[in-house]
Amino acid sequence: MSTSSTRRRSALVAAIISLASVIGLVVGAGGAAAAPLAPVAKLDLTRYVGVWNQVAAIPAPFNIDCLRNTQARYTKLSDIDIKVENSCTPLVGPRRTIVGNARLNDKKTNAALHVSFPSVPFMNSKDGPSNYIVSYIAPDYSWALVGSSERLSGFVLKRDKQVNASQWKQIKQVVSSRGYNTCFFLTTPIDGAYPNTQPLCTVR
Repeated sequence: MSTSSTRRRSALVAAIISLASVIGLVVGAGGAAAAPLAPVAKLDLTRYVGVWNQVAAIPAPFNIDCLRNTQARYTKLSDIDIKVENSCTPLVGPRRTIVGNARLNDKKTNAALHVSFPSVPFMNSKDGPSNYIVSYIAPDYSWALVGSSERLSGFVLKRDKQVNASQWKQIKQVVSSRGYNTCFFLTTPIDGAYPNTQPLCTVR
């Protein structure tokens, strides 16, 4: 990727982050979609753990330099704790990995957790409010939509790396039904699967 392309992509991501943050603050202040993101009725954590590929997400400061091949690996440690290993190929340098913990906050649904990372300021406590809510899980656990209560973050996770046109259509429908603007999500390039970065709302 050329320097000019990298700068253009970084500028686009930064603009989307700023816009999403403004909209999130406005909505949170009393807009029509101000209700918190709801978790699924019941999540089977034994089926949920494992490797997930990120196919789309709302850009965030902590992953703005992740260029492609973003993955999450979840390993159950106890009844309330899950090991989190996030990795990606950044804009420059070798593949990057960060290790953290997801603590279960809602034992009724198993779908609201607090994710923390020891190396990240203000995110290093294992206890805290739920910032990882599984709002949709496919019946076969093949893909999921995860986000924060106020919808300032959002991730579309898939077990395999391929996404066909029918699956993109379903993903957009679910994301929209959960109160998100699909244009705030950017697709995540995956080598050998999906090469482009574009707003989810424009995917056909």
